[in-house]
Amino acid sequence: MGEKKTYLAVLLVQSIYGGMFMLSKAAFNGGMNNYVFVFYRQAAATLFLAPFAFYFEWKNRPPLSFGTFCKIFFLSLFGISLCLDIFGIGIVYASATLAAAISNCLPVITFFLALLLRMEKLKLRSVSGIAKIAGIVACLAGAAILALYKGPHFNLLCLHHVFGSHSSQAIISHVPSNETRIKGCFLLFVSNFLWGLWLVVQVRVLKNYPSKLLFITLQCFLSTIQLFAIAISIERDPHEWELGWNVRLVAVAYCGIVVTGVTFYLQAWIIEKKGPVFLAMSTPFILVFTMFFSAILLCEIITLGSVLGGLVLVGGLYSVLWGKSKEEKMNGENCLKAVGDKECSELEQVKPVETKGPLLV
Repeated sequence: MGEKKTYLAVLLVQSIYGGMFMLSKAAFNGGMNNYVFVFYRQAAATLFLAPFAFYFEWKNRPPLSFGTFCKIFFLSLFGISLCLDIFGIGIVYASATLAAAISNCLPVITFFLALLLRMEKLKLRSVSGIAKIAGIVACLAGAAILALYKGPHFNLLCLHHVFGSHSSQAIISHVPSNETRIKGCFLLFVSNFLWGLWLVVQVRVLKNYPSKLLFITLQCFLSTIQLFAIAISIERDPHEWELGWNVRLVAVAYCGIVVTGVTFYLQAWIIEKKGPVFLAMSTPFILVFTMFFSAILLCEIITLGSVLGGLVLVGGLYSVLWGKSKEEKMNGENCLKAVGDKECSELEQVKPVETKGPLLV
C-alpha cells in the first residue's frame, strides 16, 4: 500500500504542475496581465506559507546575517521574480504544451550548471559520463525541434467554452506563428535556465540558513515585493489589477496555494521515500497531462513538432538521470569496499547536486 501511495503522490504532483501551465495560459488568454498575475501568485504563496513557517520554525530560526540576506534577495530576484516573469511572457507567446515540454530540460540544465560550478563531476571515459553528455545534447536538440519545427496539426475534442468563447477565431488565435513560437520557446528555455540556477545556488545558501520553510517563505515575500515593483512600473491601469470571480482568481489561487503549498509537502515526502531521481523521472507526466487537457479545454493545436521535440527532451532527461544513477551506484559500491579508508570519506564529502524535477516557485 505504501508503494501505491508514492506513485499516486507523484502523479498528483505532476498533474498539479500540468494544471499550473494550463490555468496560467487560460488566464493570459482571458486578457490578464502577466506581471500582475505573477505578483498575485507570489503574494498568495507568501500568505499561505507564512503561518506555517512562523509556527514550525520561528522559535528555532538560525541567525540571519546581512550577507546571507543579500544572497537570498538576489536569489529571489533571479530565481523567482525574473524567472516567473519571463516564463509568463514565454507562455503567452507559445502554449501550455510547449511550456510543459520545455520543463523537461530543467534537470538537465541543473546538472549542466552544477557541472560548470564544479558541484558535479563528469567522467568522459565512463558509460555514465557518455550518457550525461548524450542527455545534454538531446535536450538541446529537443528544444530546437520544439522551436523550429511545427509539422502536421492534430485536433482533439474541444471544449473551449470551459475557459472562454467557443469560436473559430479564438481557436486560431491560440495557434502561435513561427516567429512567436521561437520567441516563446527561447523565453521558456531562459526561464528554466534561471530556475536551474536557483536550484544550484540555493544549495550553498541553505548551508548558511538551514531553516528550509523560513528560507522559502522569505524568498516568496521578497519576490512579492520585487514583482510588485516590476508590475506597477509596467501596468498602472487599475482595471488590469482586478481579479473578480473568474479564471483569473482561480489561476492565482491555484498557482499560489496549491502549486506552492501542496507540492512543497508532497515533493519533500516523495524525495524522503524514493529519492530525487524517482521524482525527476516522473517529470514527463507533466507534458502528457498538459498536452491532453490543453487540447480539450483550451483548444490548443498539438503539432508533430511538439510531440517529437517533447519525446527527444524526455529521452535526454532519462539519459542524464540514468548516467547519474549509475554513477551514484558505482560510488556507493566503491565506498563500501573502502570502509575505514580515506577514499571513502572523500566520496562522502563530495555530494553532487540533485537533479530534481520542478520544485516550488
